[in-house]
Amino acid sequence: MYIVRTGLNVQLKKLSSSHLSRNLSSNRSTTPVHLSDSEFQSAIDYCSSLLLKYDSPSYTLQTFIPSPTRTAYLAIRALNVELARIPDTTSSPAIGNMRLQFWRDNINSTFAGQPPKHPVSILLSHALSSLSARNTGSGQLSKPWFLRLVSAREQYLSNPPYPSLDALEQYAENTYSTLLYLTLGAIPLSSLAADHLASHIGKATGIAAVLRGIPLLAFPHPPNHHSNSPGQGGLPGPPRTRQGVVTLPLDIMASTGVREEDVLRMGADAPGLRDAVFEVATRASDHLITARQMLKELQAGREAGHAYEHAGEEGHEYHSPHARTEGVQGFAKQNVPHELEQAFGVLMPAVATGLWLSRLEKLDFDIFAPDLRRREWRLPWRAYWAWRRRMF
Repeated sequence: MYIVRTGLNVQLKKLSSSHLSRNLSSNRSTTPVHLSDSEFQSAIDYCSSLLLKYDSPSYTLQTFIPSPTRTAYLAIRALNVELARIPDTTSSPAIGNMRLQFWRDNINSTFAGQPPKHPVSILLSHALSSLSARNTGSGQLSKPWFLRLVSAREQYLSNPPYPSLDALEQYAENTYSTLLYLTLGAIPLSSLAADHLASHIGKATGIAAVLRGIPLLAFPHPPNHHSNSPGQGGLPGPPRTRQGVVTLPLDIMASTGVREEDVLRMGADAPGLRDAVFEVATRASDHLITARQMLKELQAGREAGHAYEHAGEEGHEYHSPHARTEGVQGFAKQNVPHELEQAFGVLMPAVATGLWLSRLEKLDFDIFAPDLRRREWRLPWRAYWAWRRRMF
């Protein structure tokens, strides 16, 4: 069994590399004229390395992204890593805000056709050119959604507590769901059904990411050790240069009797901590369960059962004249099966999130358990079978 797992992992990595190479050759005509092939390849290498080091699930799951969309996917995910690392790589909120403004200016310049010589900007510029060529000049990558990512990170730059579980969910919508919306737009795909599924999956993934980061923020390492991948530290022991914080929602902490000072002093033994983690993890699990049930119903040609709360908002306008009024109930009347087939690879983070939440449950919601920080060796295998069955 070990050989099978290892072989599949290697195969997936080889597939990722070969897809990227094909993208480079097949999309060369859409590469901006001022950009050399070596610069483009260096940008790919930089962004791929960033994901491998700090967001290994996204690195693994790139295999399932449609080949023409792979460059955009790398740019989007690498940007997310760059933004997520700002609090850990800057010495003060003021410098952190300067870095966020750098990325705002970077995004605006790239969309204006004057990308800076930064690897993320190079790939994003290439993705915009490629998408324009494939979509007869009507690209679907939304600049406001990129800026939303920056603004959401800015709001929680100094790691203040989330006022409520609903506020945490909104943060997840503005970050991890938005990453999925951007990737769907890069296909390009404008689909009410796909966006609705992406919203639930992104919320689950974002909530899980905040839970996974609790040990890192409660017992922070020196700068430059942050990672979005399981396997990093964050436990008592190493010398600390920053004051720890607990980012559980305040309403959940109040209802379960958790006090920040207890967590910072006692770690996993803090009274009520496991109950609080359970409450937050349950919300993430509920979104995954809802997404799975929706997918099953829509694949069978039935209605999903509830409306998409963001339909009609900026970036969520759809081509169907009935989409806004029908909401999810009108999915069965549209070309939903084809849309879901196009979108499925983008929705694969549901597999990684589900595996992590299952591991958390098996560990009785001990958020400081070392096993939660190990890379998930089952992800390539589970992702492969989810892809084959079209069910996450």
